[in-house]
Amino acid sequence: MRVLIVFCHPEPHSFNGALKATAVAHLEGQGHAVEVSDLYAEGFDPLEGPGHFPRRADPTTFSALTEQRRAHEAGELPAEVAREIARLERAELIILQFPLWWHAQPAMLKGWFDRVMVYGGLYSGSRRYDRGRLGGKRAFCSVTTGSPAPAFTRQGRGGEMASLLWPIHRSLAYLGLAVLPPFVVYGVQGGGLHYEQEAIFRERLEAEKVAWRERLERLEALSPIPFAGWDDWDEQGILRPEHPLAWWP
Repeated sequence: MRVLIVFCHPEPHSFNGALKATAVAHLEGQGHAVEVSDLYAEGFDPLEGPGHFPRRADPTTFSALTEQRRAHEAGELPAEVAREIARLERAELIILQFPLWWHAQPAMLKGWFDRVMVYGGLYSGSRRYDRGRLGGKRAFCSVTTGSPAPAFTRQGRGGEMASLLWPIHRSLAYLGLAVLPPFVVYGVQGGGLHYEQEAIFRERLEAEKVAWRERLERLEALSPIPFAGWDDWDEQGILRPEHPLAWWP
């Protein structure tokens, strides 16, 4: 299996960095081919804008979708965007490794979606969800949090984890990917665990690395998160009432 790990953390020696390194070693040890997209280390520019498109479809008014489609069709995408798309195309499994910052993924990872998922290339009006360009591939998020697990329940102060990850899960499904349940490590810098407490940090890290390896060994047994397909919506984009995911008050 070909695996792409999109790693988004500015510190390579962080808990996230350790999880990334563990995944690489474990998956390669099982005979899989692993590629890492290290967004911070590679200096990926997350800000989409006119500066990325020297030759413009419309030189007067910038539209990201218009310029992405023109650049894609002309074979003129920025080199770092073309590199990331090639990595996605090679991969059969995509792992997004990141910390939860401000109830979402870091801005660098959001910008990766903004720039790499080019309109006209990786999706279009007719190629979304179960008709998506990346259909047949799987993806999931490996996430760390600062607060402990109880804070991320329905009544918790951090908000329900399923709701916090819903936007990024939706984006992955939008591209046609089968989205597996996330792997979450709670309380990495909260609940008494701090980086200056080296012994505690190492003990916790080793325990989570065991759980992470076990999760990586069970990938084939995991069922994807259910998402509706294109034919499940009506002409207004509303789920048909007979669909099992439909909710009616």
